[in-house]
Amino acid sequence: MNGKNNQKPTLSVFQIAIMTTIAVASLRSLPAMAVMGRASIIMYLVPALVFLVPTALVGAELGTTYKGGVYVWVREAFGNRFGFVAVWLQWIQNVVWYPIQLAFVAAAIAFTVGRGDLSDSGLYTGIVVIAVYWLATFLALRGGSLFAKVGSIGGLIGTLIPAGILLVLGAMWLGTSQPITSDFTQSSFLPPIAGVSSVVLLVSNVLSYAGMEMNAVHAGDMKDPRKGFTKAILVAFVLILGIFILPTLAIAIAVPASQIGMANGIMVAFQTFFEAWNVGWLSNVLAGAIAFGALASVVTWVAGPSRGVMDAARTGLLPPVLQKQNKRGVQVGILIPQAIIVTLLALIYVLVPNVSDVFLALIGMAAALYVVMYIMMFAAAMVLRRKEPNVKRGYKVPVLSFIAGVGLIGCVLAFVMSFFPASGETAFPTAVYPLVVAGVVLVLGVPPFIFYAVRKGKWDMRSAEEKADTSEHE
Repeated sequence: MNGKNNQKPTLSVFQIAIMTTIAVASLRSLPAMAVMGRASIIMYLVPALVFLVPTALVGAELGTTYKGGVYVWVREAFGNRFGFVAVWLQWIQNVVWYPIQLAFVAAAIAFTVGRGDLSDSGLYTGIVVIAVYWLATFLALRGGSLFAKVGSIGGLIGTLIPAGILLVLGAMWLGTSQPITSDFTQSSFLPPIAGVSSVVLLVSNVLSYAGMEMNAVHAGDMKDPRKGFTKAILVAFVLILGIFILPTLAIAIAVPASQIGMANGIMVAFQTFFEAWNVGWLSNVLAGAIAFGALASVVTWVAGPSRGVMDAARTGLLPPVLQKQNKRGVQVGILIPQAIIVTLLALIYVLVPNVSDVFLALIGMAAALYVVMYIMMFAAAMVLRRKEPNVKRGYKVPVLSFIAGVGLIGCVLAFVMSFFPASGETAFPTAVYPLVVAGVVLVLGVPPFIFYAVRKGKWDMRSAEEKADTSEHE
C-alpha cells in the first residue's frame, strides 16, 4: 500500500513550502486579475474557499498517509487503471502549460535586456521557450535535490521577493499621493456578473490554485513527512493568498487597465512604479528576477508529474522504452519525449506568431482535464477514509465528507463551465467552442485508456516485492 522509500531524506519544510508556492502562485496571472480592480479580491477568495482549502487539506491527509502522489492515492481507492488516468491527466495538462509559462519567461528576459518589443516576436518567443525548457529538462535529469534547490532559490528570487516589492511599491504609491487609477476607484468589490461568460471567468479561476497537491509526491523525501508536510502546506497556503491578492491590488492602483497586457503586464507594472521615482532601470533588474522565478516553476513541475507517470508506467502501463531511467534514477524515458512535445508546441509561436488567443484557449481546455484529476482525488480521499479507516494518518481532515465534497462540487462545476467561453474569449466562435473543448478532452484524455487496453505482461518492470505490494489494486 505505502511505497517504501530507502533514500536519505533531502527536503525540508521550507523547501517543500516554497516549491509548492511557486508551483501554484505565478506572478504571470496577476495582471489578468488586476484589471478587475477591487473585484479581484472576491475572484481570488471564492476559488480559494471552494478549491484551495479543500485541496490543501485533502492533499495533506493523502500526502502524509500514502507516499507517491495522486497516482497512488487514486490507485489505492479505485485501482491501477484509474490511478494511471489521474496521473496522466496531471501530466498532460502541464505539457500544454509549459509553452504558456515559458512565453512569460521570454517576455521577462526581453524586458531584462531593455528590449520589451521582443515580447511581441513569435520567433524570439519560440526560440526562448525551446532553449529554456531543454535547460529545465537537463536540470531535472541531474536528479537528487538539485531541482529542489533551484525551485527554492528561484521561488525566493523570482516570486516571493518581487511580490513583496510590489507590496512596498503599492504602499509607497499611496503614501506619496501618487494618482490612483480611475479603473480601481470606480471598480466594485463585487465582480460583474453579466451572463454565463462572466460566471465562467469566476468558476474557472479555481485553477489559479492548481498544484497544491503536486509536491506531495516528494513527502517521502522529508525527515518527518507526517508533521513536516502538513506544516509545509499551511505555510504555502498563506504565501499563495498573499502573493495573489495584495500585489494584484498594488498593480491595480497604479496601472490603468488598458496598459496591462497578458504576457508583459507584470513588467509594465514595475516600469510604472520605478519610472515614477526616476529609477526605471530597476524594472530591468526585477524582470530578470521574475524570469528566473518562472524558470524555477517550470523546473519544479518538470520533476513532479513526470515522476508520477513513471511510477505508474513501471506497473506495465507503458512500453519499456518509456520506462528508461538514467544512472541517477531519473525518468529519462518520459522527460525526453515530454521535451520533444513541448518543442513542437513552441514551434507554433514561430510559424504563427499571433496565436496567443488560441494558446490561452487551449490551455483553458486542457485545464478541464486537470479538473477531472481533482475530482478523482477528492473522491479517492472519501473512499479511502471508509475503505481503510484504521490506517494511521499523519493528518486527518475534519469533516472530510464536507470538505472534500465542496472541492468535488466546485471541480464538477468548473468542468461543466469549461465548455463555455469566458468573457473576452475570441479564439473560437461561441457555437464551435464546446466542440473544440470536447475534441481537446478526447485527444488528450483517451491515451491512458488505450495504453491500459494494449498493455503487455513484459512491460511490468517491478520487482517481486513491488508486485506483491500493489497486486490487490490491479
